[in-house]
Amino acid sequence: MYNETTVTLQGRVGNDVVLRDAGGAPVANFRVACTPRRFDRKNNEWSDGPTQWYSVTAWRWLAENCAMSLHRGDAVVVHGRVDMRTYVNKAGVETLDVQVEAVTIGHDLSRGTSTFHRPQAPVELKPARVEAPAA
Repeated sequence: MYNETTVTLQGRVGNDVVLRDAGGAPVANFRVACTPRRFDRKNNEWSDGPTQWYSVTAWRWLAENCAMSLHRGDAVVVHGRVDMRTYVNKAGVETLDVQVEAVTIGHDLSRGTSTFHRPQAPVELKPARVEAPAA
């Protein structure tokens, strides 16, 4: 993580979280919409700026927790490493996709309330202790 660009996003989940398996590790993907709001003092009103969309990827425990906790429209805060990729879309237009590999994700408590539940760790089974027969 040395010399990597990190960002913190504040926005809303734009689609259902998709959880899949990638080489034996769970990975979750979803989009976050960030719409800046500005106060126009001249007109004494709030106005929305253009919405920016980000693709978010989460791995392992974070991926599983995202799939169980996040829903479309939820206000979230996402922190992670940013990567920008270009691709040609179906209309033949070159498009820039800003992707964030999440390190941490949480509900934005300035927009609502949330309840935290600690996931239960998998139980490690220990072999039964076998007593040697008495002589």
